Formats: sequence, structure tokens, C-alpha cells
Amino acid sequence: MIYNFSNVAFSIFGLPIHWYSLAYIVGILTGLGLSTFLSEKLDRKIDRRLLDEFVSVAIMGIILGGRLGHIIFYDLGYYLEFPAEIIKIWKGGMSFYGGFIGVIAAAHWFCKKQKISFLDFMDLWSVSVPIGLFFGRIANFINGELLGKESFIAWNVVFQDGIHRHPSQLYEALLEGVALFFVMLTSFGKGFHRHRGRLSGIFCAGYGVARFFAEFFREPDSIFSYKLLYFSGLNLNQYMSLAMVMLGIILICESRRP
Repeated sequence: MIYNFSNVAFSIFGLPIHWYSLAYIVGILTGLGLSTFLSEKLDRKIDRRLLDEFVSVAIMGIILGGRLGHIIFYDLGYYLEFPAEIIKIWKGGMSFYGGFIGVIAAAHWFCKKQKISFLDFMDLWSVSVPIGLFFGRIANFINGELLGKESFIAWNVVFQDGIHRHPSQLYEALLEGVALFFVMLTSFGKGFHRHRGRLSGIFCAGYGVARFFAEFFREPDSIFSYKLLYFSGLNLNQYMSLAMVMLGIILICESRRP
């Protein structure tokens, strides 16, 4: 397959709507709809008004955390040299782990302000997060970023650099999006939401495993990550993924029936 996509989905009155922005909008709105539906099935009810109010808080946490994470973890030198590029998020360049930290911080503040259980709130949202991850990875593919390693498999993709590569973005869409969503929805259906923190733990562990595996098919994102890969056999994202798995295991072990 030859890569031949524009990062602009369509235009409205001359204003370009980028695939990356569209992915965030669709992912967040779909996630809100699912979370609202699932909240009706909870023993510990969460007011729909709070779900609606949290969306704007979550967006700020995702964007600020994701962008800062990308800048700090992967390309600090470039953004120090070209600071005007920092605000151009429509070009891509968002770190999941930065966004994860950002939205967790935002959610903690929100839950404390509203006097609701942080873990109950996160358990509910964790079921729908893979939806956003799926659309985000599809946008990564369309943007031609986060490239896979060189490969000559039958389904390889030739990006603008002319190299035959694994479509690692699509692997991640399937693993972090489709497969993890199935795991989360099944876990909710089995009643794991009754154990505070368990769904959050399953999400963290599941994402960590999926991302760790997918990284074997993806180019490291920074020089530091290349060095880690050379000396240890694992890149920076894989170490972060292992930390995510450990967090998930801790949450699962600590989860309890209220």
C-alpha cells in the first residue's frame, strides 16, 4: 500500500478540519455517550450532569498533558529551537502517557471538587477510553506519523520516506482500541465495576500489555529511546508500558467491594 492521505478531513467555510481534531471530537463524544449509558447500571450512581461537566476538564487535561508529554519525553530539543511549533497540535505530536497523567490530574481535581469517588469515576470512564484510542491511532496513520519498522510483509505501507513499513498505527488501533474495548466491556458486564478500582486496573494493565507488544513493530520516538533500545533491548515506551502494567496490577489487587 502506498501512503497518500491528507491530514485535512474536510473544510467548513474554508476552515480546515484535521483528522486529528476529528478523532478527538468523535472519541470524546462517543465516550461520553457510552459512559452516560453505563452510569445507569451502576450501584453507586454518578450524576449525568457531572459526566457532561467533566468533558471540558478532560479535554484540557488530555491536550495539555499529551502535548507536554510529547515535548518533554520525545522531542524537547526541537521544540526549544522552534517554540512556535508547540501549539500546532493539528500536526500530531501527542503522548498517550502525557495525556494519561494530564487527565488523571484533571479528574482528581474534579472529583475532589465535586466530592465524588475518584476511582468510581475513573472505573466508569475507563470502559470508553479505548474508543478514543482507536480513533486516535487511525488519525496517526492518516497523518503518516509514529511510523512502524521496516518490513516487507504483504500488508506493508510505503510512507513518504519511501520505506516499506509495518502499519504499526493500525496494529495499535486494533490492540489498544478494539481488543481492549472488548476486554473492558466484558469486564463491566461481569460486574467488575462493583469492585472499586478494578476496571481502572484492568484498563491500565491491558493498555500496558497491548502497547508493550505493539512497540516491537514501531520505530522509537526519540534519540533517547533509540539508546535505551540499543543498550537494553526495550525502548522508552516499553518501560512506560511496564510501569502501566504494574499500576494496573496494584489497582486490581487493591480493588475491593465497598
